[in-house]
Amino acid sequence: MKIFSANSLDALSEVALASPRRRMNFNVHGSYLDSCQRFFNAIEPESYIRPHRHLSDDRDELLIAVRGIMALVVFDDVGSPARVIRFGSEKYKESLAVGVEVSSSAWHTVVSLLSGSILLEVKSGPFDPEKSKDKALWAPDEFSPAAPSYQKWLISLAAA
Repeated sequence: MKIFSANSLDALSEVALASPRRRMNFNVHGSYLDSCQRFFNAIEPESYIRPHRHLSDDRDELLIAVRGIMALVVFDDVGSPARVIRFGSEKYKESLAVGVEVSSSAWHTVVSLLSGSILLEVKSGPFDPEKSKDKALWAPDEFSPAAPSYQKWLISLAAA
């Protein structure tokens, strides 16, 4: 049995805050070979996740908010925003979804709108890190000089 306490989530958020990427995973699954891949992902508002899809690893993913407020931004094939879905913990008074399921063919990213946001990601396994993401060529690389302004634009889409 595994138990996930508020203290363990607090600690994960603290590690994410100190990370250069401003996010941190905590794997619940034992290995990449497990048939069900599941992990907590602490994401801070400054964390830029390059838009991507999962055609090379044709498996949908389930994203459930555990804490905070996030947004899934879905794009068309040329990088124009097609849909923004805000989701978050039910403790917020907004009409928010608590989670989303993302098709493997959808270009997407997740942005955090509140410090301390954590989601639970679930995807069928096994997981092959070499096939995990098809990165959008129309979006800046994670550590490029253009990434911070692109991230601010994504947040502005989600906050609208």
